[in-house]
This record gives sequence, C-alpha cells and structure tokens, in this order.
Amino acid sequence: MRGHRRPATRALLAGALVFPLLTACSFGPPSEEQAGSPPRFPTPSGSVAPRGSGGGEAAVTVLARGLDVPWGIGFLPDGGALVTERDTGRLLKVGPESDRTGPRVRAIADLSDAIEPGGEGGLLGIAVSPDFKADSAVFVYYTTPEDNRVGRLTLTENQQGTTEDLPKVTPEPILTGIPRSGVHNGGRLAFGPDGFLYATTGDGSDGDLAQDPKSLGGKILRITRDGKPAEGNPDAASPVWSLGHRNVQGLAWDDRKRLYATEFGQDTFDELNVIEPGKNYGWPAVEGTPPSPNPAFTAPLVTWPTDEASCSGLAMVERTLVAACLKGQRLWLVETTEQGTVFGSPSEALTGQFGRLRTAITAPDGSVWISTSNTDGRGTPAADDDRIIRLVFSGGGAGKI
Repeated sequence: MRGHRRPATRALLAGALVFPLLTACSFGPPSEEQAGSPPRFPTPSGSVAPRGSGGGEAAVTVLARGLDVPWGIGFLPDGGALVTERDTGRLLKVGPESDRTGPRVRAIADLSDAIEPGGEGGLLGIAVSPDFKADSAVFVYYTTPEDNRVGRLTLTENQQGTTEDLPKVTPEPILTGIPRSGVHNGGRLAFGPDGFLYATTGDGSDGDLAQDPKSLGGKILRITRDGKPAEGNPDAASPVWSLGHRNVQGLAWDDRKRLYATEFGQDTFDELNVIEPGKNYGWPAVEGTPPSPNPAFTAPLVTWPTDEASCSGLAMVERTLVAACLKGQRLWLVETTEQGTVFGSPSEALTGQFGRLRTAITAPDGSVWISTSNTDGRGTPAADDDRIIRLVFSGGGAGKI
C-alpha cells in the first residue's frame, strides 16, 4: 500500500523557484546532437554560486508540482516532455506552452487499463522514437498481471494535447516475459546512439535469474523497435546485452558512445557501472566490488553505501554523470575522463532538499531534468510533491542562463 495518494483528477501545477546546490561542476555547451529544439520554459529569476569545486554557477527550477510518482521522462521534438505516472497509468505532457505559473502540464492519455500497479511496478520508463516526426512512436515499460513488458504506442495529434479529452490507450506489446515482482522490476528505457532501444530489468526478487542467460530478468536488453534482438548482440538470438544485474534503473551514454548504468545493491553497496556487451556484473554472487579480482565478473566503476545512494536515474552532461538517488535523497556527480574512468572524487548536490530523487535525464538544451519520488509510499511528501525539477549549469555551462 502506498502511504500517500491523490485523486487522479487533481490539478497539475507548475512554477519557477530557485534553490542552491551543495556543489557543482562546470560544463561546456551541449553538443550539436544534444541541442535539438530547446524547450521554451521560463528561466530562473536568478542563479546561485554553489559551494564546492568547479567554478560554475547552477540554478534549480521547479517545473511541475502535484504529480503522482512521476517515473519516466522523454522529450518530444516540439520541446515538450512526456512524463509517466507509475501508479495512475497516466501519460502527462509538460510544455512547451507556458503561462504565468510556468510550463503547462496536462494529462494526455490514460494507460491504466493496460497496467497492474503495485509495489515498484506500474507505468515506468518511456522513450520517444528518434524518428518521432515521421512515426509518432513512443515506447513504454509497464507492469501487467503476468509480467513486465515493453510496448509501443502512437501519439496522435489529440493525444499531443489539442483537446481536453483523456483517451484510454493500450500499448502494442513488442517484448513480453520480463519477470515481475513487488520489487526489482527495473524499468528504464532509452534509445542508444546506435538507434536501438535499451531496457533495464530487475531480477524479480529471484537473484538466480540474473545469471540465467535464458531469462530476461536482471539484464540490460538491446532490441529493435519491433522488439527483436538487435544486430550485434552477444547472442544473435537473444535481446540480452549484459547480465548479472540486481535492479538497474539508470542509463546514460558519453560522447564516445560508452554506456553507463546505475544499479541498486541489497544492503551494502549501490553501483555505477560501465556496461560492455556480454559482460557479467556479478549479482547475486557479488554486491559492489569483489573482495578479490574475479575474471568472471566486471567490477563497478563507483560504489556507494546504500544509505547514501540507491540511485535510480542517470544523465550525462559532457563528461559528468548525474545520478538521482532515492534513499540517499541527493544527486551524485561523477566526472569522467576520456577513457571512461573517474576523475577526482564524486561530489553530491541537492542533499535532502527535495527528498527522494527518481529520474535524471539530459534535455535537448543540455539542462538536466530530475523527478522526485516522495509519493511512492517510501517518502515523506511535501504539500507540492511530486515535482519535476530543471537543473541548469552556467558560467561556461550547458543550459546557460
């Protein structure tokens, strides 16, 4: 049972406020591939100079309030963003239109008939087709009574927000049979720089599945837009890209097309991993870094105690990874080198300011969007939770104010 619930028909609010960060890094401008069509959102009324190294300024804007467990965020070519609500099954659109209070936020589709929410399951990740202007396709990761699955839906003009009606939508399943449980459902979707769709799965509370190459549980999957195994997978007949994961919920790529992922540990260590095809990341035999080198398993890039992390979402801005953490109620900023190793020590930001942080994703303008997860039954929601936050780095940085 969730500890906090609002009616699905409640008002959706937005607004702009500025909060200080605890630390920051200085970033360059977004790449040409990132730039795209910038969202037309109000900028903060000012910027703050955070404590810590890096020399840049940073500001945080609250874009939306009063959401119900916002889980996935995907950006549209028009500059707006699609947001999933885990328990209600609603698909929201944030912007690009705005009014005096900030970006317009509205529900545009109801997927509740297709999902079975409960525990950590429901309507989870979302990814917008790279060819959205031509195919209007959106991909979602969702829980049913039988399994977790990946489905495809077509976003019609009405569903993009031209009417106030809320149509019932059932995704077309393209990949089924992902183990489901009250916990460890994975759920992140993202298109990689290779054009294929990546999906993260949990072990469904059965650690042995993570080591079973025939199971879709405890894996990172790489598939086509039809749900078939992608060309170049370690096993041509399988969607499995990597295995030995407990519960992965964050994916991000750097400019050299290296894939990074955040993974929940059990009681001791949470992980940030560099993901390579066919590699085994050790769960359930290993949590965190093995006590002695084991050639069968790939060691994590970074580990944190679970109380300080439990990171779900992951974004990349230039060479800095931004991990959004639930139990740790903070962002971890990890600067990387050209070789994909860690430069210096990870630093933290927003610690305790917004509660549990679920999603982190880089927007087309180079800013980072963060969703909170305080109404998920494990947090202490404030009156305006849950929220979507826009993090802007300036002073030579992305999303410059």
